[in-house]
Amino acid sequence: MLEIPTPTEPHSFDPPPEAAAFYTDSLKLLGSWDIPYLLSGTYALTCHTGVVRPTKDIDVFCKPGDAPRLLARFKQEGYDVTVEDERWIAKVWSGKNFFDVIFNMSSASIPITDAWFSDVFTAEVYGTQVRITPPTEFIVSKAFIQDRYRYDGADIAHTILRKHDEIDWHRLLSLMELHWEVLLLHVLNFRFIYPTEREAIPRWLFDTLIERIRAQAELPPAEVRICRGRLFSPRDYVIDISEWGFADLVGKGLDEKHERHV
Repeated sequence: MLEIPTPTEPHSFDPPPEAAAFYTDSLKLLGSWDIPYLLSGTYALTCHTGVVRPTKDIDVFCKPGDAPRLLARFKQEGYDVTVEDERWIAKVWSGKNFFDVIFNMSSASIPITDAWFSDVFTAEVYGTQVRITPPTEFIVSKAFIQDRYRYDGADIAHTILRKHDEIDWHRLLSLMELHWEVLLLHVLNFRFIYPTEREAIPRWLFDTLIERIRAQAELPPAEVRICRGRLFSPRDYVIDISEWGFADLVGKGLDEKHERHV
């Protein structure tokens, strides 16, 4: 069992008092149910890296099959629930405060599975002992957040720097298999940011990804013109789909933004 040595203190994140009370009650409820979940987002970032920054909500990860049960339980407890996008995200509300229930990455291609619960990282948050998203899966959860208003590459770089010995690199490659080039982007990003720490990423992984690039360079272009940019930012690549004739890989609506709707 791998345990985070330093508990996470709620005051470090500066949520509004009413939100803190909501999160406290919600985590107590989650801890009393037989539904496995992971706390992610800023709380996991702080536990893995020591980076502290303000946040106004929490991110709860669960398996797609458990999401309906979890949401139904909160509804029974008197909270409002909304399903923002049935492919990956829902919300639990108390007045204007909410938290996200995430059961798939926004790319809709990497669901939360039992394997996400294999490694155990724990921390005390708002008086409740909770499980934190392991560093391997935490990297996956951040890999596609790249648009003009938010880029989580620094979170990935810091996680690799501080937790590289605890990352399951083979599993990371497996999870990112369909989007291995995105993994390569973050590998190169880390190597550029920390040139003296390049050995933190296994050489076999770097060599494997570079060999794939070499092999890909020998292939002809695909016959279908696609734009995968909306895996990173649904809003920034709309023109590619609506005017420039590219196929949309993920089937997102043209008005889809994946913003926080409050």
